[in-house]
Amino acid sequence: MRLLLAIDGSVHALQAVRWALGLAAQGLPCEYVLVNVQAPASLYEVMTAHDAERIDEVRRAAGADLLREAEAMVEAAGQRFESEVAGGAPENLIVELAENYRCDHIVIGARGIGDTDAAGLGRVALAVLAGASMPVTVVRREEGDEARSEDGAGEGGEAQAGAT
Repeated sequence: MRLLLAIDGSVHALQAVRWALGLAAQGLPCEYVLVNVQAPASLYEVMTAHDAERIDEVRRAAGADLLREAEAMVEAAGQRFESEVAGGAPENLIVELAENYRCDHIVIGARGIGDTDAAGLGRVALAVLAGASMPVTVVRREEGDEARSEDGAGEGGEAQAGAT
């Protein structure tokens, strides 16, 4: 099974990685595609930077940095993976990348870094659910994960999240 994991650096995204790695630990043969989607440059960034290549370079570096922890988790589990940093609207590009990589399934955290509504799903998760032609698993963070992730405890452990 080929799974696309949408990574934005949030606690939810890393919990989704743990959940997906749990599938392989249970014996399901998995390959992983880890993607980070960087939003397009704002008008302010374009006007102040004056160099589109430099903006792209900074965004690629930021995306690679956000992927690093997830890549380390997958590598430590001994699983095969590919990574990509893409630029565009995440709510559309995640689905497009899953199709381009011929993924069977998308795994995404319930909320991303910018989502503040603790009770519901984030904007990107909702859009991916609505737009995907393949199954999507949305992984919610378990109560107490925020405290564990802030002090470093509990990272890299078994998935404890429920999927919806």
